[in-house]
Amino acid sequence: MTEYRRVLLDGAVVETVREGGELVARDGRRVPAEGATHLPPVLPSKIIAVHLNHRSRVDEFRIGLPDTPTYFHKPVSSLNAHGGAIVRPEGCHWLNYEGEIAVVIGRTCRNIAPEEAGEYIGGYTLANDYGLHDFRDTDAGSMLRVKGSDTLCPLGPGLVTGWDFRGKRLRTLVNGEVVQDGSTDEMQWDMHYLVADIARTITLVPGDVLLSGTPAGSRPVRPGDVVEVEAEGLGRLRNHVVAGLAGIRTDVGAQPTASEEVLSTALGGDWEFRGIRPPRR
Repeated sequence: MTEYRRVLLDGAVVETVREGGELVARDGRRVPAEGATHLPPVLPSKIIAVHLNHRSRVDEFRIGLPDTPTYFHKPVSSLNAHGGAIVRPEGCHWLNYEGEIAVVIGRTCRNIAPEEAGEYIGGYTLANDYGLHDFRDTDAGSMLRVKGSDTLCPLGPGLVTGWDFRGKRLRTLVNGEVVQDGSTDEMQWDMHYLVADIARTITLVPGDVLLSGTPAGSRPVRPGDVVEVEAEGLGRLRNHVVAGLAGIRTDVGAQPTASEEVLSTALGGDWEFRGIRPPRR
């Protein structure tokens, strides 16, 4: 396996290869990986995410999976990187993490079979598919503001080639505590299936990203929290949550809400059975 990282080095965007604890540029310069200023490892033309895929997540919500996967689209303006700040806008309260593995396309891909998909995958990286559920009542269909607001799609720390997605443990930690613990083996549809499914009608080009779903345990985080996603062979993606200083404008559009739909999604399928309504914070 080889891991590539895009970083800022002396003010320029540089692609590096990780060698142990260092990142090595093509011109030979070296920088400690821990102290580097990271950028998203790829620049996709599109980011496509599957709604539900991990069986533990389905069980958590006490629902059934559809016969085939469904998807939503995150705008590229939501891209963020390892070490970047996740902004929770002023007036919003239900910002959830969702640790995931991202598939990165390596070759132009259209109308292929699942067994061919591996030939078109350039590599894998970690993702955190943050959701701003305050807007779920108005954007439940498109998920546009829920999943597409600025900073809500960190990827990284690097792009790993030659990685086998089978049998890999996926964990999310908040302030050092494990809050999600799943496996790629609990996915209903594997990475190859997802790529082939989307590519039936949508041409995928090098750098495009598919988010493959999250296990059970997604919950809200707040400013000051540090959230990490890790998987064997892909490293650890770390971000911190900050408060947005500008509130959601009130002179246009729908406003943040805290309906039963919002709470049941943000707090898990059994929130109503706990006998308390959590405070907005």
